Parts: sequence; structure tokens; C-alpha cells
Amino acid sequence: MKKSKASLYFTAKEVWKTVVDKETIPDFKQLRKQIEWYKRLLNVFHAGDYFYYVFNMYTTEFDVISENIYEVLGYKPEEVTVALFLEILHPDDRVYFLKFEQKVVDFFKALPHERSKYYKVQYDIRLKKKDGKYIRILHQAVQVDYDENNYYRTLSLDTDITHIKPEGNPCFSIIGLDGEPSYYNIQETNTFTKSFDLFTRREREILKCIVEGKNSKTIAEELFISLNTVNNHRKNILNKAEVHTPLELLSKSIKEGWI
Repeated sequence: MKKSKASLYFTAKEVWKTVVDKETIPDFKQLRKQIEWYKRLLNVFHAGDYFYYVFNMYTTEFDVISENIYEVLGYKPEEVTVALFLEILHPDDRVYFLKFEQKVVDFFKALPHERSKYYKVQYDIRLKKKDGKYIRILHQAVQVDYDENNYYRTLSLDTDITHIKPEGNPCFSIIGLDGEPSYYNIQETNTFTKSFDLFTRREREILKCIVEGKNSKTIAEELFISLNTVNNHRKNILNKAEVHTPLELLSKSIKEGWI
């Protein structure tokens, strides 16, 4: 059943409010210097045009939206509200969106707060640009403001992946960082089942670099390994993913929720 715009707005607010039970939250100014560090966790910067924003779960409003939202959606930052954001969701994706956000809340409420920094959330949805055209967005988010009692703010990065995934149902994953388990392509279930990791830890590091558009020489320098080692890993990654080119690898990584 499709939800109306008004119903979607109030239902979404109810979901987000369940992770905050205080009347005061930390000052956003304290977080500004950390934003660049957190953005590094959201690693798909070269797959398409993107914008980022900080969402305040207590006020259910945006604390900041980057200027480049105009290049992606055609709206200026000052025009964008949570109500507008929900309104431009594709009607067929609204139920997916609510289910995904509820699963995000359920996951982090059950997670020890000290482990929150090791997880990012990602899913794809379609949004309508100001000119009326729909594009598919890869939504990635990390918790940036929380304590042992509550979650207050998230940093999200939304990337236009229309050229990579022009059609298909939305996919939802929770990605573990620094050795934490991942939960790929989460389906209709009330439990979170750890996913079998197709790649080794080193292969995942290199996959991340490939997705970011880095060549083998740059990857070798950043990871302090030989060029030959990088090339061998790249071949193994392509074989395991059952693809032949970096573009196919990028496309499948997004569709399968590997990144």
C-alpha cells in the first residue's frame, strides 16, 4: 500500500524520534571540524554527482545541506526541508524508505554505542528533481553525534547513480568497517543475519579504492604494497565478482550493497 505524502512525513518523524528522548542535544558547532573525517567513511565520491547533509533526529530537520545539492536535484539548500525531501520520493519507493529507516533505527538501538562509529548505512531510492525527472540516489549515512543514551545527528551523502542502476528495486545494506560484520541486501526479516564476505580484508580495501576511481599505482602507494600485488588482487576481485571491467565491478558493487 502506498502512503500519502502527509502520512509518510508523520510516520517518518515517529520513526526518527524513537532514538532521541532528551530535550537538549549537543551543539552542532562542535561537530563541524569532524565532518571531513566522517565524509571519508562514505566512500562513493566518484560514482556520480553527490551532495551531503547533516540530519538532526531531535528536530527532524537538516542542520546543514551542501551547496552541490543544486547540481544534483536542482534545489538550493535553503529550499530543501524534510517535508520536501519526502515529497519528492518516488511513490513506489516510499514504503521501502520507511522500512529501511525503521531497520536502521532498530539496528542502532540494539548496538552498543561505542561500536556505532564502525557502521554505515546505505540504500538506493528515486528522487524527483525540480525539473520533474526522477534520478536514483545511493544514500549513505553514518552516525556523527550520539552518546550512551541517544542518537542525535547523522551525516548522509547522496550520490546520483542513475547511470549505474537505472532500474530495479531498492537495495538496503549495513556495512561494517574495520573488521565489523556487514549485512548485505537486507530483505524482509526481523533479524539481522551477518553476510558472508566474498572478499578478504585486503581485497575490500582495494575494492574501495577502485570504487573511488584510483588506479593501481595510486592504490599501491596508499596501501604500501607493490604494483604487482595490487594487480593480482584486482584480478581476484574481478573473478570473485564475476565481472570483467571496473565499471561492471562498480555497478555490481552498488547493486549488491558491497560498498
